[in-house]
Amino acid sequence: MANKLRNMFSLGLDDRDRLNKELGGGIPSGSIVLIEGDYGAGKSAISQRFAYGFCETGKSVTFLSTELDIRGFLDQMNSLNYNVEEHLLFENLLFLHGDLDSGSVLRSSNEEDNSRKDLLNDLMDADTLWSADVIIIDTFDAILRNDPKFEALVRQNEERQAALEIISFFREIISQGKVILLTVDPSTVGDEAIGPFRSIADIYVELEMIEVGNDIRRQLFIKRFAGMGQQVGDRIGYSVRSDVGIVIENRSVA
Repeated sequence: MANKLRNMFSLGLDDRDRLNKELGGGIPSGSIVLIEGDYGAGKSAISQRFAYGFCETGKSVTFLSTELDIRGFLDQMNSLNYNVEEHLLFENLLFLHGDLDSGSVLRSSNEEDNSRKDLLNDLMDADTLWSADVIIIDTFDAILRNDPKFEALVRQNEERQAALEIISFFREIISQGKVILLTVDPSTVGDEAIGPFRSIADIYVELEMIEVGNDIRRQLFIKRFAGMGQQVGDRIGYSVRSDVGIVIENRSVA
């Protein structure tokens, strides 16, 4: 057990919430984490909590958002009381905005249109993105559905072939002891496109929203957790609160 714990990336913030404890003491190094949920399920808030916690425990983090620019990211982090300005200043946290409207993940929008390339190749070629201990991509499905090569292969029922190159690349990255966290909304790309990534994820979490009377309760449904440091429950209730962040609730809904 001690050997396992030595290789865990703690999520920190033990004095603020119980997320690290509920997830068995953290994320094993060399893991691919897939967090899946529909729009509004809390994918961004959970991934931001992970990013802040990792930074607070001394890990370097790259956070690539396909939805937020730096101002929006800072506003959202501050609204959750996850103050990352110092981590950005000291380059413990690198924030990148994936401007998909420009036809590229990271390239400036003022480049020539004819220089546009497949988004997944663009992602793999961005060496700076992969230099951190933890790489978070929120949301990964936006890249998949805007990549012309991937989309074409999925239409031909060749989704595994479409995913093969990026999965091989992910495996090479985590072989260095890094952690890759991907958030996806399956309703935007479909099960056939997400399937290969579900299969290779070491940790696979589905964010559930369940109506109970007039209340909507959220929970983490842990569908797979390889290499857990301590026992992890199947379902973990949580809420997202302004000025507080992620709060682990005592109850969950089966």
